[in-house]
Amino acid sequence: MEEILTQTFGEGEGKLQKLCYSKPLPMRLDRWLASQLLEQSRARIQKFIDAGLVRVNGIKGVAKTPLRKGDEVQLWIPPPEPLPYLMPEVMDLNVLFEDKDLIVINKPAGLAVHPAPGNKNGTLVNGLLHHCEDLPGISGKLRPGIVHRLDKDTTGCIVIAKSQQALVNLQIQIQKRIASRNYLAIVHGAPKGETGMIIGCIGRHPIDRKKYAVVDEDKGKYACTHWALLERLNDYSLLSFKLDTGRTHQIRVHCAHIGHPIVGDPTYSRCKKLPVNLSGQILHAIKLGLNHPITNERMEFEAPLPEEFEKLLRFLRKKVNSDLSI
Repeated sequence: MEEILTQTFGEGEGKLQKLCYSKPLPMRLDRWLASQLLEQSRARIQKFIDAGLVRVNGIKGVAKTPLRKGDEVQLWIPPPEPLPYLMPEVMDLNVLFEDKDLIVINKPAGLAVHPAPGNKNGTLVNGLLHHCEDLPGISGKLRPGIVHRLDKDTTGCIVIAKSQQALVNLQIQIQKRIASRNYLAIVHGAPKGETGMIIGCIGRHPIDRKKYAVVDEDKGKYACTHWALLERLNDYSLLSFKLDTGRTHQIRVHCAHIGHPIVGDPTYSRCKKLPVNLSGQILHAIKLGLNHPITNERMEFEAPLPEEFEKLLRFLRKKVNSDLSI
């Protein structure tokens, strides 16, 4: 069980995470935290430990502290240092909804959500900083207002908080599955049955550290993806997905794991021959449901399919129809 709180840290706001170790066998503190906090590098976790920001059962931990079943781990994560390249940029944003508390964007393919090493500008955050004047005031973080992520080439609905109160509320909704996220994708092959559930812990790939994979329970974080078959398209299938968890690359990794990688996925698909030219994976966040963080009104948003998705779908449907007419 994991609890995430926001509290004062030094001169700014940091994040207090409370985690409970539930594995039957002991494990080093640094290794376990690296498996649980996939968004943090091993080196950064080591710095947190060295700075005294990690406690085990209330006592300052060290990297080799052995964790045993039932141990409570508390980790204070300070906000990222403001970076000089986090600059506002004029950007044509496809806004599905906006008020003083939140904004919902239909994100196009090729747009990274936030800056990172090697990708310092031209991100959604840069565009939002120009569009929303008050956004920098939310903790002054590298990812101001970002509630959840979409991969660079994944399209569709993403919500951004415009106030600290909205940010905390929406993060809790994601964690407690109050918010719903539905995706569509075209995959290689056809899974057996009409519906199913993929459960597999996701962690860093054991060889390629730039990738993720389904790994053993003690090396990753629990992940669950529900899928439904919408349409068979000869050697391809149109699937819908609903997430119980939101791990990095979750749908892409789970689809590859069951032998049906997403069409056009440059990282997790070995199928290089494609029916049409594609810029990336055909994965679209089509629907987003949430309670308004201030009024608690239930809200549903839908992003139309991007042209590349539609183009591939038309091509595959046409081929199915031509095969049937033979």
